[in-house]
Amino acid sequence: MDDSSELFDVVDSEDRVVGQATRGEVHAKGLLHRSVHILVFNSRGELFLQKRAMTKDENPGYWDSSAAGHVNAGEEYRTSAQRELMEELGISGELQFFRKFSASQATLWEHVETYLCTTDQEITINLLEISEGRFWPIPDLKERIDSHPDQFTSTFHLIFGSYLKSKG
Repeated sequence: MDDSSELFDVVDSEDRVVGQATRGEVHAKGLLHRSVHILVFNSRGELFLQKRAMTKDENPGYWDSSAAGHVNAGEEYRTSAQRELMEELGISGELQFFRKFSASQATLWEHVETYLCTTDQEITINLLEISEGRFWPIPDLKERIDSHPDQFTSTFHLIFGSYLKSKG
């Protein structure tokens, strides 16, 4: 699937729109742009993670947030998050804003808004985007991250670390 022609807003360090460029240009030139990440929990408090498809241009085969994606040109963060939940996991849900991260090397030069969602809806992964997905009990996930940190995206490390700190 070639999505290199998707159009994104190019933004500055303060997340103000300064132009537009294609996905291909944004990634090739390291231009600042926007993305969303959603952490989906079930009623047992387990966190769903996706394993990125090997066809993805960034972080193929890595474990990542439940759902994530770029914010399209002219799109609001929350609208993008709802779209990504449906496109990647086949669910809709109430999103609770969690935190915004400024663009950095760890976020692949994306300003990232993160959301939390709790649901027991049946998840149907989009196999064009995701090779597998599953719910992790938090202690098991922490153990896996400690033993195999290189299996997780840098953005997920940032978000999950912040989430754990927020929970004390």
